Order: sequence, then C-alpha cells, then structure tokens
Amino acid sequence: MAILPIVKHPTSTLRVRSKEVDKTYLALPETKKFIKNLIDTMYANDGIGIASSQVGTNVRICIIGKDAVPGKKKDLVLVNPICVKTSKKMDTDSEGCLSVPKIYGNVKRYRDLAVNALDENGNPLSFSATKFFARVIQHEIDHLDGTLYIDKATDLYAATEEDHDRFLENIKKEKDK
Repeated sequence: MAILPIVKHPTSTLRVRSKEVDKTYLALPETKKFIKNLIDTMYANDGIGIASSQVGTNVRICIIGKDAVPGKKKDLVLVNPICVKTSKKMDTDSEGCLSVPKIYGNVKRYRDLAVNALDENGNPLSFSATKFFARVIQHEIDHLDGTLYIDKATDLYAATEEDHDRFLENIKKEKDK
C-alpha cells in the first residue's frame, strides 16, 4: 500500500484536462498498482471519491468510493468517464475536496445522469446514477476536466474539525438512503 501525496489548489496541474487512456495502458502492471494506490490514498484521506489528477497524474481515471455507490460493496473505477445524458432537475448541496482542504461550499449539480466509461480492465460500462452518487461522479469528472468545485460553488466557508466530521457523517447517511 502506498499513499500518494494529494495535489493542493492552486497547483496548475489541477487545471489541466486529463488525457484519455486505452486498454494497453490499463493492462500495464504500473497502472494496476497506481489504481490500487489511488484507492488507498482516497481512504487514507477520508475521501468519497478521487481523480488521478489529484495525485499529479493527468489521465482520465477516477475512483468512486463504495460508500457513494448504491448497493455496491466495491469501489467503482471509472476510466474515460463521460456523462452522456443529464436530467433537467438539479440539486444544490455542500461539497468539499481533498485538493481544497477544509473549505466547503454549495454546488448545483444534475440530480440524475447516464454515464459511459471503461472499468479498470478496459471493459465498457454504462449505468445511471442519481442523487449523491451522481454528485460524486460529476465532482470527479470535473477534476478530470481541470475544473474544481470552488469554480461552481457559492457560500464558500472554512470548515472547523466539527464541520468536517459532520460532513463525513452526512456522507454515511446518504449511503443509507
């Protein structure tokens, strides 16, 4: 297990659109190790999702933590993810980010989406996401596009340790809905 250093705002690589990858890249042993390390890094930092750009590798790979994925007991690895359809309905909720520590803000996002991606082995994935699951996916795809949640957020505020703990507790509640 290797915990990778999180790249923090305002590092310029967070503003770069990440590059698509192919099956050959995904088959490399170092890519498999990188994905495992990315997952370990997410959990070591209390994240619910993480994009490769957050550890300084600008490839289109992100992880959606199992606590955000309804009915799953496994983390979801998304390679080259795209939202192919979005709902008209949007919700506003509080978001934070490992790359912008202890700052939270309200972000308006689509409530429902359809996503196409590859899994960690290069197999095609197509699925629908709703509510919190959809929010986490949109947040991570934004990272892969070089966009940070603070670009879209309103009412930004610095979080206390209690705010952070409450935010993590709300994530757990969302999973149980």
